[in-house]
Amino acid sequence: VSRWTLEMPSLSSNLDDTSLYYLLEEWALNPSGINMKMFLIPPVVCLVAGVLIIPTILFVIFSRFSIRQETRYMLLGNALLSDLIYLLFYTLSAALNAAHVHLPKEACVLLLFLLAAAYCGGLFTAAAIVLDTYIAILFPLRYIAILPPSRTRKMIVLLWMCSGAFPGIFFLVLSSTHSFVPCVLEMCSVPVILILTLNGTDAVKLCFWLSNTVIFLCLCLIFCCYAILYFKTKQSGIWEGICSRASVTFLMHNTVLFFYFFPLLALFIESFLCINVVIRLQTGIWVSLTVCNVLMILPKVLFPFLYGLRYREISASLKSIVRRKHLHLVSPAPSPS
Repeated sequence: VSRWTLEMPSLSSNLDDTSLYYLLEEWALNPSGINMKMFLIPPVVCLVAGVLIIPTILFVIFSRFSIRQETRYMLLGNALLSDLIYLLFYTLSAALNAAHVHLPKEACVLLLFLLAAAYCGGLFTAAAIVLDTYIAILFPLRYIAILPPSRTRKMIVLLWMCSGAFPGIFFLVLSSTHSFVPCVLEMCSVPVILILTLNGTDAVKLCFWLSNTVIFLCLCLIFCCYAILYFKTKQSGIWEGICSRASVTFLMHNTVLFFYFFPLLALFIESFLCINVVIRLQTGIWVSLTVCNVLMILPKVLFPFLYGLRYREISASLKSIVRRKHLHLVSPAPSPS
């Protein structure tokens, strides 16, 4: 019997425990190197795209006093920062697993915590952005009084505290129940961890389903706010024409919302099928790899393009920076005296 089997706590699952142990051990030792490297391509591409655009937008936001004093831009900057952190740490995790580098348990737990905190930060900030838009459109005369810059900064601090406390509580529960099975397996892969949670102890399963519930509630809040905004402003005339700015903005926002919602729906369906032994463990791992390495990181790189560049002030500032650099490069040399 391998040392992974000896150290692993008992699992309450419909799957055969011994088969699960050996399948996961075989996956850890021989995880189809070529296929794993192919799954590394989407995170790397998204990280490169994110590094090229996100710091530029953040520079525009924080370098201009008039922009960084507005609530919508402070929330946008916070969301972009969360997404950039998530892209960095997830790509690092995917690269380490593709290179078969095994992290110590403490490093694995820290990496997972940072990923969870960054993901929650991005999701909670996205919900805050929708609430900000909701208040700005439905209560325009009271908007400044409701969300002044000072209150927005406090709200951002609160968002980060919630983003750290939410996964922190679950990690403490898992630590107290000795349920960090993935770290015992020396396998710090998020897709594999998602599979393990479905076959773990009751505490692990409870944390998994509570996390899904909170995420779905956030997405439902975002969807309800968009629906209310649409019906409240339907008679105002801003939706006339399919190419109107309101229609295009609404379409882009819902596109990002879809890319946030669909991966979670896919994970929920895959979880249900795994629990009821409709699909094999290997199939579940491949589905989790596809969802985590492609679908869950795609909105992180779409967000700055569909949200950030839609703001006139940010796009105008970027154009002025590019124009200034172009003029500096082509300016003629001074004539000799």
